[in-house]
Amino acid sequence: MTRATAVPKTVTVHVPFRIVKRGGRKEMQLPEGAAQPRRADSTLVKALARAFRWKRMLESEEFATIGELAEREGIAFTYMARVLRLTLLAPDIVEAILEGKQSSDVTLKGLMEPFPLEWRSQMPLLS
Repeated sequence: MTRATAVPKTVTVHVPFRIVKRGGRKEMQLPEGAAQPRRADSTLVKALARAFRWKRMLESEEFATIGELAEREGIAFTYMARVLRLTLLAPDIVEAILEGKQSSDVTLKGLMEPFPLEWRSQMPLLS
């Protein structure tokens, strides 16, 4: 009886990925071309939900100003004003964020910066 090739005691597996920060959390990002399951970014979804809720509250005249609403919610006026701008995103972008299909470059931090108001000019955010 002959012996088969010995099995090594350790096996090394190389998995290419990098760690990126998204919404204050660390996330593993696989290389281009690797199949990645799509997940909605909970930080972005929460910010969108807050923005549209606050917009509804302002439109219903429950609060006269953003300042009043910010005081009631216990947050800074400037933060609320930046989050409220998310209601100006193109519907396609909002839908992509909710479905987790936005580009990995689309983050809440990036969307808090000024962006074009014209929907067609916002489309590069999706790619």
